[in-house]
Order: sequence, then structure tokens, then C-alpha cells
Amino acid sequence: MSATSDLLSNYQHVIESLTLTPGSSGVYDVTVDGDLIYSKDETGRHAEPGEMLELFTAIVGDIRRYGEE
Repeated sequence: MSATSDLLSNYQHVIESLTLTPGSSGVYDVTVDGDLIYSKDETGRHAEPGEMLELFTAIVGDIRRYGEE
């Protein structure tokens, strides 16, 4: 799961919890603090590489990534 790996690799220091709940037919939604930021059901596709990071950053703001000074 690339989106999960991207988020945890870059923002593990600010993510308090991450829950993966599989849906039927491979459908999944991604929410941040209760706000839907991506839905495979709505888009009809998997997120592109890096797309989840862009969406997450748009919600939480410009915070440093894990390992950056």
C-alpha cells in the first residue's frame, strides 16, 4: 500500500493513528481529522504516487517531513 507507506515515511511524527479498513471491491476512503481527502469510490482509481502526500499536506499545512531539520 503505497499511500500508507508514503504517509508514515514522511509524517510518522505527527500521525497519532492510522486505521486501514478494507471495503468491498477494493474501495477505500482516506480521511484526516474526519475530513475526506480521497475516495477510490468517487475517483474510480487508486491514488497516483505522491498524490496522497499532496492531499495530506494541503489539509495539515506545510509541516516538516520526518527526518528533516
